[in-house]
Amino acid sequence: MRLRVAALGRIKSGPERTLVDDYLDRGTATGRAIGLGPFAESEIDTRSLKSSSDESRALAAGLDPGARIVLLDERGKALNSRQLARQIGQWRDEGCREAVFCIGGADGHDRSQLPQPDLMLSFGPAVFPHKLVRVMLAEQLYRAVSILAGTPYHRD
Repeated sequence: MRLRVAALGRIKSGPERTLVDDYLDRGTATGRAIGLGPFAESEIDTRSLKSSSDESRALAAGLDPGARIVLLDERGKALNSRQLARQIGQWRDEGCREAVFCIGGADGHDRSQLPQPDLMLSFGPAVFPHKLVRVMLAEQLYRAVSILAGTPYHRD
């Protein structure tokens, strides 16, 4: 099952770009043997988007039918790493071809412009910078795959 991060905006070269790329590459390598991956990233150009509705429509346009949709939202469900791993493993075992983790803009998602999500995921009640959320998500996806693969990366 492919795991994809769909995010508004682009991260240029720098420490955040390096971290995201590293975690996505590590996730692809670790997940290959257990039917997870490749890890991918879709960056959506926001220069012509004027509202959260426009942003959400742009995110929705890149979603494949049948993909599991995860919206990152501060009002979503806070899962620990093992719970996220369990959910990803369940989707894989059900035969899902792709799970897409959508990061919205500064004003969040316009839910009326997006398909019904399979999960709304939160990293807690605090608000984080967009670039940092992308790094945190890439790391958590790698961690989830590491848990499912039984590697020593995650420690309880």
